[in-house]
Amino acid sequence: MLANLDFDVREGVEGALTEDELLAICEAVLTAEGVTRPCYVSVTYVDDDEMRETNLDWREVDAATDVISLECERPDDPDLAEGEPCELGDILLAPSYIARQASRFGTTPADETRLLFVHGLLHLLGYDHLEDDEAEAMEAREDELLKLIPTDGTLDHVMITRHREDA
Repeated sequence: MLANLDFDVREGVEGALTEDELLAICEAVLTAEGVTRPCYVSVTYVDDDEMRETNLDWREVDAATDVISLECERPDDPDLAEGEPCELGDILLAPSYIARQASRFGTTPADETRLLFVHGLLHLLGYDHLEDDEAEAMEAREDELLKLIPTDGTLDHVMITRHREDA
């Protein structure tokens, strides 16, 4: 098993995917990305207020958002000993925000969560979308990865605008 999840759900918050579904997605992404080292990922479902506070603390943006990834280590870090597990990082998901966003994009909350979890994992693996070429590469990779996992069929093509500051 490549992935180990530390899964938490804040009181009063209900996510669209189970821990087992998130673990399966994590395994699929790590495998597709060629990761061979066991990785630990912390995944937490939070409310909009906690997401806004985290976004303010880490990104200096005073607003809730859908997903935040906080990187710890990379699987290819030369400082990690052979076979030593990688503490990949933390992913926070805001299910209420995601459900509202799903409505805007014509997806289901479950599919939107799948996309955003893949998005968060890619950030932990070094992908970014600050520049247009980076955003296009990340979007293309998300499209490819989403074909590898079961979905509700509402994710035809990932739109860069979900993940851009000017969206």
